[in-house]
Formats: sequence, structure tokens, C-alpha cells
Amino acid sequence: MADPYFKRSVIFLADHNEKGSFGLILNKPIPLKLSEALENAPEFAGSLNLGGPVERSTLHFIHRYGPQLPGTVEVAEGVYWGGDFATVKHLMNEGTLHEGNIRLYIGYAGWSAGQLMDEMGRNSWIVAPTDQCYLFNESPDDLWRCVLRDMGGPYDVMAGFPEDPRLN
Repeated sequence: MADPYFKRSVIFLADHNEKGSFGLILNKPIPLKLSEALENAPEFAGSLNLGGPVERSTLHFIHRYGPQLPGTVEVAEGVYWGGDFATVKHLMNEGTLHEGNIRLYIGYAGWSAGQLMDEMGRNSWIVAPTDQCYLFNESPDDLWRCVLRDMGGPYDVMAGFPEDPRLN
């Protein structure tokens, strides 16, 4: 996609149903700390990421803490979305919340009912299985290539393409 939000983006689709779809861009870090972006937020070593172009005044998070965070929803095996942010802040202040187990996002990627399926029908997206390694451990700069290489075959070749083929 040529859209700057989605060009070479890896999106974790957290919710998809008849009403629409919700996802988070995994590989678009932003140069702000949580304490700079949110009033009264604790210091946290983890980075903030641009989750998508929709409602960029909202904060979303995926994590591995499960029921330890009230109100969380399991969206993949061992991967949870949202929960009580007051608990998150408390764990950050205690120093017991590790940045390798939670990712914070400003905004999200959203699609209305049927929109994502229409885009997939036009081959606008490449679909890959969810892997916690992609969600929590990969360097954002290399994530797009890493996912394609892991898929193998023609995707492995695509991973090596320069962003602008004229510069090859």
C-alpha cells in the first residue's frame, strides 16, 4: 500500500466481526515516552507506538499479563488486549511491569463492516499467523521483513525488495 500509515506495516488484528475490525500497527514507534504523551503517567522504559490513524487521542495496549489486569480480553493464545489502565500504572510505578511484556499504542487501525474483507478480496493485504515474537520481541525496523522471511517462498524474495525499486 502506498498509504504512509500502512506501507510496509505489520498489523495485529485484535478484533474482527460483522461490525468491523480493529488492529494495531506493530512497527511504527513514535519518539515519545508515555510520561510525555499522557499527563500523570509514570516513567516507563517501553516505547510508544502509532497503532493507526484512527482516534489518535486514545491509548491501547497488548500484553502478556492476562487476568492480572482486570477487564483484559485474550485475543490470541497468551496475548491480551486492554484492561484496567490504573492497574497498569500501579505496576509501572512498582517496577513490576516489564516492557518486554506490554506494548503501548496511540490510535488504532480500524475498518467498518465488510471493509477489510473487501480490501483482502483486492489482495491489499498479506495475511500471516500471529506469533508472540512479532508482538513483543522484534525490532520494529526489521519486523516487516522478518514476517515475510518467515513466510518463505515468494514472500522471502519480497522481503529483500527495496522500498523504492528505482534505487536498486
